[in-house]
Amino acid sequence: MVVPASSSAKPAVPAGFVGVNMNSPLFPTLGVNLPNQLDTMVASGVQTIRVVFDWASAQPYRNWNSVPAAQRSQFTRVGGVPTRFGDLDRLVALAAKRGLRVFPTILYTPSWDAAPSSGSSLAIPEQDGPYAAFCAALVRRYGPHGTFWTTHSPSVPIRMWEIWNEPNLAFYWPEQPFEQSYVALLHAAHDAIKAADSSAQVMVGGLTNASWNALSLIYSVRGAGKWFDGVALHPYTKYPAGVITILGFVRQVLIKHGGAGKSMVADEISWPSSQGIDSNPAGLDIGTTEAGEAKNVAAVLPLLANNRRSLHLVEFDYPTWASIDDPGGNLFDFSGLYHYAGHGRFTAKPAAAAFRKGALALEHCRRMSQIASVCASQG
Repeated sequence: MVVPASSSAKPAVPAGFVGVNMNSPLFPTLGVNLPNQLDTMVASGVQTIRVVFDWASAQPYRNWNSVPAAQRSQFTRVGGVPTRFGDLDRLVALAAKRGLRVFPTILYTPSWDAAPSSGSSLAIPEQDGPYAAFCAALVRRYGPHGTFWTTHSPSVPIRMWEIWNEPNLAFYWPEQPFEQSYVALLHAAHDAIKAADSSAQVMVGGLTNASWNALSLIYSVRGAGKWFDGVALHPYTKYPAGVITILGFVRQVLIKHGGAGKSMVADEISWPSSQGIDSNPAGLDIGTTEAGEAKNVAAVLPLLANNRRSLHLVEFDYPTWASIDDPGGNLFDFSGLYHYAGHGRFTAKPAAAAFRKGALALEHCRRMSQIASVCASQG
């Protein structure tokens, strides 16, 4: 049952509940004032940022001999694989300074471990071991006992990790049906992450469309339920109430398979302001006007808060903080709360104000301090 949004006081939400996706054009784009944008996020009630940790960029070479001499200063040896943490270090440090939690999606395969795929699809790992080893390296660097925190303060360790993105779609996981090969990767990543941090939360990567059916397929693989602590979901739908309906379907699947204690993260909920000006290759009926996006954002935030306990929903993330709003682009090029006009210029869309008002209301805060989750003026 959907619990409607109330006009009275909203229920408190836990720290980290309110999040946004942070990707291009914001990160790792050059020429953008990232600290300034993170400050604006904090002022808007954002407490978590979901961001891609790009495996292909971090480990583009299989061994040290393959690294061009001019690039070697960028890399360090991690389990024999040259690894560059520069962009990730910068992001994690800037987020920690502001008390922002980071929720990484570990994605993209370097060419040296890429399975053959069509040109329209992302390559998946040919061998699961290198991906799992990279996951473990991230935990050992940024987790609760991570080496990164020996030289950086304050410490805001990463505790939850998303394994891939939308594996039930052929674009992200060209080997369909996906469940056997994806669960093999999930298993390897789970074991590697837990060996590095037994308290870490391992999340199934962003199931979308009929996500409840996709989760049932994952459970059809023997033992799959042992290899994840929760499920990330992309409940795209035309109306805000439909988000809760989709999450409820997934919760029923978890309960059916003995996973009542597993958590859920709705890490992509969006109504792109693309009506009449985009191409829509996904065929999703979610495009709207800028006013419609703002209206839906204002409606969905209290719905998520009012239903979070029954759904065991621990976080949501709006995708995305900023978008290019390119008339020649596709649906998701219009999904930002802000419009990026290039040259470091960001313009708030009406949804940005709706998001800020709704997020601060959920957090019972009139004005946030410079640190996420620390309220400067109670609402």
